[in-house]
Amino acid sequence: MVARTPVIYGMTGLTLTTEERAFFTAERPAGYILFARNCQDPAQVRALTDALKALNPDYLPLILIDQEGGRVARLKPPHWRKVPPAALFADVAAQDMAAAQRMVYLNARLIAAELVACGINTDCAPLADIPTETCHDIIGDRAYGTEPSQVVALGRAMADGLLDGGVLPVLKHIPGHGRAEVDSHEDLPVVNASLPELTAQDFMPFRELADIPLGMTAHIRYTAIDAQRPATLSPKTIAMVRDVIGFNGLLMTDDLSMKALQGDFGQLARDSLAAGCDLVLHCNGKMEEMTAIAGALTAGSPALEARLDAVTSLISPLRDGEEGALLAEYQSLCTAQGVAA
Repeated sequence: MVARTPVIYGMTGLTLTTEERAFFTAERPAGYILFARNCQDPAQVRALTDALKALNPDYLPLILIDQEGGRVARLKPPHWRKVPPAALFADVAAQDMAAAQRMVYLNARLIAAELVACGINTDCAPLADIPTETCHDIIGDRAYGTEPSQVVALGRAMADGLLDGGVLPVLKHIPGHGRAEVDSHEDLPVVNASLPELTAQDFMPFRELADIPLGMTAHIRYTAIDAQRPATLSPKTIAMVRDVIGFNGLLMTDDLSMKALQGDFGQLARDSLAAGCDLVLHCNGKMEEMTAIAGALTAGSPALEARLDAVTSLISPLRDGEEGALLAEYQSLCTAQGVAA
């Protein structure tokens, strides 16, 4: 059997082009990621994900989406539920942690039900970053708070809700995006905090959530760890992720097409894998960039194949008929806490 290549690609539109079909079939990527440009309504998204799975039917690809809630939600009304940002649950947690955890869990189960119905099996959440006062607003209301134990409790509830609903969670952004003072979509953040500061604050939620099966790196240079390279490209930082934080799941890069990273896409892909990442993520669907990445990659190892199979085995079947009761409980809790569902 031909192995998968260690990459996740995006695509340009609502349906696959002839060129994309041929490219993905030949390259056998480990997965795909959807954005708003790929999502019109439930029937269309399901047709697209079915088409992606049919390209190489001998394996189940990871099909990802960013459906955190708030600003970061690719599926939106009127066809999908309006999902609140993490900050709403953080506010509830300040008054009633048990209620907040249950609300996050139920919200995640409802997200999972919508994703599974569309053929999506992986959600890029929870976000476990702890924003500082000088942090760029790219994190902002996406965070579950500024106190590590609260971020852990609510992040765990999100991950559990997704898994129980049949969707794989992705822990991000390892080892922590909360001190970044610029948006890594636009420039490379440099964090000068000491290693003791990072270990006590930023790393703590990721240590406690290290058993989540998938993780995503931060395109940030932490000078206390590696003064030269951002985390995604840094063997020193990825070793810290594995050995100090203890994350042993499948680790994917953040999007290689973000402006925090510069250089040839093929070289970026090679350097990411050489640093210790398991999977390369490329989101914008530009064929010339994907072709450059493909030219730099070889098929995954038997060990990676086994790990991909182990991760996809965690995807449970859709539980029809549960959404109504979950939604009713969630709405009741929101009403009791005086927040919008």
